[in-house]
Amino acid sequence: SGWWTLRGMATLGDYFAGNIYEVERAHRIMELAAKVASLADEEHTPTQIKAMFDERPWFRISPVNGVEAAVFNPAGEILLIKRKDNQHWAIPGGVAEVGQTLPEGALRELWEEAGLRGEAVRLLGMFDNRLWGEYFKVHSTIMVFLVACRDFTPTPGIEMLDAGFFSADQLPQPLHPGHDRRVPVCFTLYQTGTTHMDPANSYDADMPMHQRE
Repeated sequence: SGWWTLRGMATLGDYFAGNIYEVERAHRIMELAAKVASLADEEHTPTQIKAMFDERPWFRISPVNGVEAAVFNPAGEILLIKRKDNQHWAIPGGVAEVGQTLPEGALRELWEEAGLRGEAVRLLGMFDNRLWGEYFKVHSTIMVFLVACRDFTPTPGIEMLDAGFFSADQLPQPLHPGHDRRVPVCFTLYQTGTTHMDPANSYDADMPMHQRE
């Protein structure tokens, strides 16, 4: 996860730079972040990844908010959609948009990807993509909301190939990276009425910075 840290440092360094030398240093750190990220990316060169970083400044400073809608039918099966871009199965979801609450974003994604309307009834969990095998180009936090629906007949959106409900022991393959690990957990959270939060290390605001790691 080192390149996420480098990318954030470079963005903040560039934004708060007081002179041209600090700007140059920030740009060098961003190039290094792209090189490190390319080690885990077989499809893009460091130059291409650097271009992605520069094109998308809106999620360079802090983690992106991802939102997903977990819908269970009366039989206890979960709704999954099949993506058109890679033919992987996933929980309906995407990036939250400005001007919407996170539950509203999850409901929008549900409608766009599966053609279903519903009500977000509770938060199932908050998942850090770095810890769940979802190797997106940015650090993100995925908020999964339990959504109650009256209609359980999905209609795949324009970016989807298929949609359907599946039991925990008959999940379709392949599941999208990250979803292959989160979907089984969502079954447990739904059945137990619990909410997931990734573990946190203790943080002492009075501790000197050099002693925190």
